[in-house]
Amino acid sequence: MNESLMHKPKSHFHSRVSEEMSEHLDKPTWSVRQKLALTARILARQDHGSGLAGQITARGEEPGTMWTGRFGLGLEELRASDFLLVDEDLNVIKGEGMANPANRFHLWVYRARKDVEAIVHTHPPYASALAMIGVPLIASHMDTAMFYDDCAFLEHWPGPPIGDDEGELIAAALGGKRAILLAHHGQLCAGGSVQEAAVLAYHFEVAARIQLLAMAAGEIRALDPACAKDAHDYRLKPAVLDATFLYQARLILGRGETDCLEEEGGSFQPTKK
Repeated sequence: MNESLMHKPKSHFHSRVSEEMSEHLDKPTWSVRQKLALTARILARQDHGSGLAGQITARGEEPGTMWTGRFGLGLEELRASDFLLVDEDLNVIKGEGMANPANRFHLWVYRARKDVEAIVHTHPPYASALAMIGVPLIASHMDTAMFYDDCAFLEHWPGPPIGDDEGELIAAALGGKRAILLAHHGQLCAGGSVQEAAVLAYHFEVAARIQLLAMAAGEIRALDPACAKDAHDYRLKPAVLDATFLYQARLILGRGETDCLEEEGGSFQPTKK
C-alpha cells in the first residue's frame, strides 16, 4: 500500500470534504422566503405542525426587521408569498395579513445574537414529550452530535411568549447556543442561515425521539467529549448543512409541493365586509 495514503490527520479530511462538497453539490438560487417555505414543508412532513403553533423566521435586510409566516396558516400551507416582512413591533412592511403575535420573542433572540440569521420554533411530539417530563436533550449519537454542548434548557415555562418578558427570558436562556428545549413548550433552533436552522430543527426531533427510545430501554451512555466535539463541528459544516437541506427540499418538491416556491399571490384571503 502506498504509504502516502496512510496516517493523514483528520483535519486533512475535514478540509477535503468541505472543498469537494462546495464544488460538486447543487446550489439552487432560492430566495430567503422560498427557503423559509421549504423549511415549513419539510418540518410539516416530520409532524412539527401543531395547529397554528410554532414559527419560522429569518432576519430581514434592514435592522430591526424579520420575515415571518402569516398568522392563520399551518406549516403545510405556507408558501414563499405568505412570509411577511415585519418591524420590531410586528407591523407589516411587506406582504398581506398579520404576523403571529407569539413571534415577538424571536426579535429578542435576533437582538441578542448578531450571528443568528434564522429561527425555527415548533412543538413536535417527541421534543414536546421531553419538555413535558422536564428532561434536557442529550446528544449521545453521531447523528445528533450537532447538539453536543450546544443545547440549552429552560426549566420554567413563562406562558405563551407574546410579551417582551418572555422574549427576554428565552433569549437569555438560549445564551450562545444554537438550540434550546423549552419546558412544557417545545424546541427552538437558531442558525446562521435558514438551512442551518431548518436542519437543526429537523434533527432536534430526531434526537428527542431516539432519546426517549433509549431511555425506555436503559441508561444513556455519554459520548467521548473529543469525539463528540469533532462530530458536532462536522455536522455543522455549511456544506454538510446545505447538502442535508437540499436533500430534504428535493423530497418535498419531488412530492409535487412546488407551490411552496410561489412568491406572488400566496394563500391570503382578505376578509369580506
